[in-house]
Amino acid sequence: MTETTAPTLSLPQAPAASRPGLILGVLALGCGAFALLQTLVAPALPVLQRDLHTSTSGAAWVFTSFLLAASIAAPIAGRLGDMFGKKRVLVISLSCLAAGSLIAAVATSLPLLIVGRTVQGLGGAVYPLAFGIIRDELPRERVAGAIALVSGLLGIGGGLGIVIAGPILKYLSYHWLFWILLVITSAATVAAIVFVPESTVREPGRVHWLGGALLSGWLVALLVAVSEGTTWHWGSAKTIGLFVLAGFLAAVWVRAESRSSQPLVDMKMMRLHGVWTTNTAALLVGFGQYSALVLIPQFVQAPASTGYGYGASVSQAGLFLVPTTLASVITSLISGKLSKVVGSKVPLVLGSVLTTIAFAVLAVSGSRWEIYVAATLIGAGTGFSFASMTTLIVEAVPAGQTGVATGINTIVRTIGGAIGADIVASVLGAHLLATGEPTKHGYTITFSLCAAVMVAGVLAALAVPGRTRRQAHGQRGARNTDIRRARRGHPGACRQ
Repeated sequence: MTETTAPTLSLPQAPAASRPGLILGVLALGCGAFALLQTLVAPALPVLQRDLHTSTSGAAWVFTSFLLAASIAAPIAGRLGDMFGKKRVLVISLSCLAAGSLIAAVATSLPLLIVGRTVQGLGGAVYPLAFGIIRDELPRERVAGAIALVSGLLGIGGGLGIVIAGPILKYLSYHWLFWILLVITSAATVAAIVFVPESTVREPGRVHWLGGALLSGWLVALLVAVSEGTTWHWGSAKTIGLFVLAGFLAAVWVRAESRSSQPLVDMKMMRLHGVWTTNTAALLVGFGQYSALVLIPQFVQAPASTGYGYGASVSQAGLFLVPTTLASVITSLISGKLSKVVGSKVPLVLGSVLTTIAFAVLAVSGSRWEIYVAATLIGAGTGFSFASMTTLIVEAVPAGQTGVATGINTIVRTIGGAIGADIVASVLGAHLLATGEPTKHGYTITFSLCAAVMVAGVLAALAVPGRTRRQAHGQRGARNTDIRRARRGHPGACRQ
């Protein structure tokens, strides 16, 4: 398998490096657009099924294709950004978001729409690249707050996408979901070209294509099994076979990366205490918080005849998540300031606790005001958790590995959300009324399950090392990385 060597030449700095606020605004615009694209189509799936004359599982691939492409692109493009220049790869990623939005906007058939969503998903590296640019270009005292703000957009955009999709679908058509995002992503691409400087911080090396192929293979196998498990049944030969294949390819991937002199993902980095504990928390928190974005709208849209639902329309269901979005905005901003004072572990634990309480409230009751309270707590938990996780990862790894490390963290969070969304769908599907709607008892079990997972998330968050221990681990990891690079004769081995 051939490998591509990254050039060691540094590109000239753009004058925008002296304008950190402008750089942050451009990065926030691009990341916000990607976050919206994650969930914007979720409320539109029934509409797509009707308008494109497809099945439920066929329409679901509009969501799944984006998820798969983003999960594969994030770590690979993050690594390429560390090697070849973060701005260069960021512009390519934003261009993919814009090109995919154009394809999806004009699509009138399911295959073309899936192609558009896949191209959009290739822009999934905008987050790890943005974190790397923030670390490289912003003043040190602004890094924690900036990362918290951009990280929080992942949760904010997830809730906001569901909120705004309703009115668009009601008064326009599904095409406008993508026309609007085309304008935003195009503007972000142009702004990135003009205002974002090219970082001189590089991690010279080679692209380990075998590692990339194996990573893609086990991610595709895992996420297809999770996405289709409800349709195929969890005990079917296809589902089990894909899980087994995913496990086998993952094991081969770890071995290949461990033996490579230029791994795509440094396994020694992944074993750092601050990295693996944060990723474990990300998996569990992602399970709970993405499940909430599925469960709450579905719960309130159930007919009043079920005895618990409110018969809400898509637009009305989105209003129940307005507190989620507002709380996410507020706590994302607070999280950065809190991290400066007490460290990023505290907001991660706090966010996990708030989300656990929210599911406990939903499990024991379902009145309108209690749903609003739970939605607010989930938004607050999302803002605190998502904002702090990335900061913890960034602080735990050497600067040259920021892109791939944060990319892996984003993938883990996404996998947790995908697993959560499909498991809750499976549980609800096992508790149905004669009308086909889930029973109230089914929702009670599902909300209780999410609360239990979030308790595990709290424990994982508590296991994350505090500020002093994390700094010691990060410094040791940076020294070890420099030593390994020096032994291989890499230029810049003593850069850190």
